[in-house]
Formats: sequence, structure tokens, C-alpha cells
Amino acid sequence: METEEGGGAMKAAAAGSEEIEASVVDLDEYELKESLGGEPPLTAVRRALHRPSGQDVAIKRVQISGITRTLRECLECELSFLANVRHPNIIRLLDVIRGDGCIFLVLEFCAGGDLAAYIKRHGRLHEHIVRKFMIQLGSGLNVLHSSHIIHRDLKPENILLSTPTSDAILKIADFGLSRVVHPGEYADAVCGSPLYMAPEVMQFQKYDDKADMWSVGAILFELLNGYPPFRGGNNVQLLKNIRDSTSLPFSDLILPSLHSDSIDICKRLLCKNPVFRLSFDEFRKHKFFKL
Repeated sequence: METEEGGGAMKAAAAGSEEIEASVVDLDEYELKESLGGEPPLTAVRRALHRPSGQDVAIKRVQISGITRTLRECLECELSFLANVRHPNIIRLLDVIRGDGCIFLVLEFCAGGDLAAYIKRHGRLHEHIVRKFMIQLGSGLNVLHSSHIIHRDLKPENILLSTPTSDAILKIADFGLSRVVHPGEYADAVCGSPLYMAPEVMQFQKYDDKADMWSVGAILFELLNGYPPFRGGNNVQLLKNIRDSTSLPFSDLILPSLHSDSIDICKRLLCKNPVFRLSFDEFRKHKFFKL
């Protein structure tokens, strides 16, 4: 990716932003605050105050010097996608600042933290809240689906909440592993987070956007149960547990209270064979969303 091309596209996309001026060329206008996570040394996220506007933002620092060609392509996909999308369920990119060997992505700040922290605080959620969250997740995924983008790292930590309450707006974030995969094409890089990674990815097989649908199923299962569907002491054991499973490990305490459509959509999303797994369009039309 040529940085001049990426920078021009991002500045054009940010020109209409009221929160952050597109003319920003360094971090002098920002007061950096607490860390919001990230995976150093390649990435780190900090909360910051944009002094001219008084708005809180999140600044994601991405190290680009020395990264692989594959990661550069993922970064290019992330920048290009976020530059051109405005959707309430996709994290909003406000500006891009280029530094020495790194890029700073200025993003909207989500006061509710991430969905993983929300689950940790509340445990399993009531079905009506889960359904509301999944409708929003599906709405955001529709944007990716329309752009032929697979996220490849969907997990509760990468879904942010506008507020800490159950009426929060969900926002899909962290597109650092995303890439374009057109219909009939496949990806083959093993990437993502094992607890939410489709078995075909873990087995080094080629995959398409149905790998994301497995991740959606794992998130849905966790929202309903309070824990991920499959676990293991290491990746080998995790994959073995998935391959050996004959049913999903719903809690016996909550299974009688779950609607049959909630159970069915989980089973069909967490189908080990991607051929029979729900496609995105089938997911959106499932009866689960009509309860």
C-alpha cells in the first residue's frame, strides 16, 4: 500500500467530520489519556481528548515499519473500508495521522467498552436483549457483506458499546485482519482468536465469509450462556473438542427456558461443515429475529 494514496483517501473521507478536523497532521491537538487495550508492539489504543472540540476519541496506533505484506494488505483493507462507510453499527473513523513508521487511526470513542466486559459484568443475557444486540450486529455485518469483506476476528472484544447500558448501540471494530473476498474466492491465512475461529480456519483449509458466521454463532452462544461454546487448554485440544462434539453445550439450567429458535440458530451457525452452515442471508432471515 502506498501511504500517499491511503492518506489522501482518508483525508477526503474525514473532511466532513465535525468531531475531528481533517487538517490535523500530528497529535498536538490531543490530550492522551488511559490505555484502551491493543496488542503491543504492533497496535495500541488510547483514549484521548480532542482539545479544540472537547470530544473524547480513541486513537489506535498501528506500527507499519517491518510488518508483513499480508498485514499491510489487511491495513489497506481496514483504511479503505472505514474511509467510505458511515453506519451506526460500524466504528467510525474520524481521521488518520501519519507518523514515523506508524499510523494513528482516530476513531469514535465508545463509553460502554466492549461486549466481553459487558458479558463479564452481567453474565448471560435475557433473550430479548440478545436479540436486540444480534439485530444490530447483523446490520453492521450487512455492510461488510455488501462490500465482500470478511472480518476474520469477530469476537466480543471487537464489538464496542456506545454506552454501558442494555440500550447501547453495538459497533463492529478492529478491522486489522479484514480482507476482501469476492464470491467464489477463498482466503487461506490462519488468523483470528481461537475461541471464535471457525474449524476450517483452524485446520488450515480455505474459507470464505462463512468463517465469520461461525464467529457470530460463538458470540450468540456466549450471550445466551455466559461462556463460549467450545474451550480447550490449547488450540489442538480446542479443535478436538469441536470435532468430537455431537451437540452444543448449552447450560442445563437455562436450556428449558430458551426459545427453540434461539437454539436452532446457534446450531446452524455453529455447524462444523461450512457447506451446511447458515449463510449471511439465511442468518438475517432466520425466525430468531421474528420472535
